[in-house]
Amino acid sequence: MALLDRVATLVRANLNDLIDKAENPEKMLKQVILDMENQFLQVKTQVAIALADLHLLEKKKKDNADKNGEWMRKAELAVAKRDDELARAALERALSFQQMTDSFEQQIADQEVQVESLKSALKRLELKLVEARSKADMLIAQHRRSRAAHKAADAEGVPTGENRTFDRMKSTVAREEAIGKAKTELLGEDVEARLHKLERDEKIDTLLHELKQRKQLSA
Repeated sequence: MALLDRVATLVRANLNDLIDKAENPEKMLKQVILDMENQFLQVKTQVAIALADLHLLEKKKKDNADKNGEWMRKAELAVAKRDDELARAALERALSFQQMTDSFEQQIADQEVQVESLKSALKRLELKLVEARSKADMLIAQHRRSRAAHKAADAEGVPTGENRTFDRMKSTVAREEAIGKAKTELLGEDVEARLHKLERDEKIDTLLHELKQRKQLSA
């Protein structure tokens, strides 16, 4: 994430080096602090968004789990009425909601990692911001004393061209991989679809058999 990359750059920044290399130390330090404050607000906003997304995923997971339970109860009712066709249809729906529940569970795990990453970045940046604010006057005073003995070096920009080139290469490779995967999926789509249907039918047969057995035991 570009935002976290910018935060990492600010956190790694050596305030003393920045002051030493600036023609106008006071202006440079104020700009660094301003950049940190802007990034802090952006990361804080992203944390709030990520948490909101996490809560939404958790709600969707619960909704699908509830629907899975509802359709399983309907399947049991159909078995009790000796209507296998209706039971199979209900199990089909229950299985679909179960798969959605599993999918949301994985998304929640990934989102939790993202939230913790953003929270960690926010904390590091907050500490760096406190450090910058507390050191501002001291660093500027030190630099002014240093200038009496020698000239400050010209400000050095951070090269970003290599990063952009690398990003473009990654995008190109990812696109080629996606195209290749799509072609492979198209070639095997019919066979995979048939195999998927067989596996799904087998799951439904197993569930139906288990329902019937439980019904017989409870009768």
